[in-house]
Amino acid sequence: MTTRTIALVFHRLRPNAIALARDVAAWAQQSGCKVVCDESDVDAIAQGGHSHLTASSSFRDADLLVSVGGDGTMLRAVHSLNGTLVPVMGVNVGLLGYLTNVEPEMALGALDQWLRGTEGTSFHYDDRMMLRVSIQNGSTKQSWLALNEVVLEKQQSGHTVRLGVDIDGTHFVTYSADGLIIATPTGSTAYALSARGPVLSPRLNALLMTPVSPHMMFDRSLVLDPREEVIVEVMGQRPVEIAIDGVAVHTLLAGDRVSVLAATERARLLRFNDNRFHQILRSKFGLADR
Repeated sequence: MTTRTIALVFHRLRPNAIALARDVAAWAQQSGCKVVCDESDVDAIAQGGHSHLTASSSFRDADLLVSVGGDGTMLRAVHSLNGTLVPVMGVNVGLLGYLTNVEPEMALGALDQWLRGTEGTSFHYDDRMMLRVSIQNGSTKQSWLALNEVVLEKQQSGHTVRLGVDIDGTHFVTYSADGLIIATPTGSTAYALSARGPVLSPRLNALLMTPVSPHMMFDRSLVLDPREEVIVEVMGQRPVEIAIDGVAVHTLLAGDRVSVLAATERARLLRFNDNRFHQILRSKFGLADR
């Protein structure tokens, strides 16, 4: 039997996440699996007596990546794969947990199902659309993947920014706003939701563009075909911060342009139940019957 490799990512500041990560490492060892984690995480797990851990800067060859934390940890886990289609299992020790769907007390049982079961009966894979975000600075191109969203937002409080938007090469609008969110359907329940954007089923392939506190008549979200390219240009002199899935990655200046496309890469999430998206919304929002 081929040895399975399990990669491990966890919330470093939550003792319960560290403790559960140690339990996962112990289970993997007892089950004959190899466990890898980032070099910066080895010591935290090894303190629990797990000297068999392997430090690695890449999880591309793993059979499964286990994320122990909240949605932020889950996003970090997905980003660590850099587009490689390794399934990610999210164990929720956070708050809402839209992306994580395994509760801590069920984690080891779920892992056992994955190891000994078969896809379609014991578990299934849920492939999610991602964004490809690119900036061209002269001859240098920077590019990122986003599972939830890319946010272009003001750096200075008390001021708006001006962001020109082209869709497939045609100018659409120049926003005067605190910022602009371009999200995937998965990201429609993240920052875009707090900006009064619509909730989209993660089964959809679409781009969701939502302005943040716009100072203009047109203040609605726009749902776009995933084959359309969105170009955003900084029109004014005020700097704009660009954040990928909640992490600031670059400061944009006047004239800088950002390209946003549906990525060819996907994020693969491991699921153990057949809860439909509306059932998850009902649970997370505490929606009651009439």
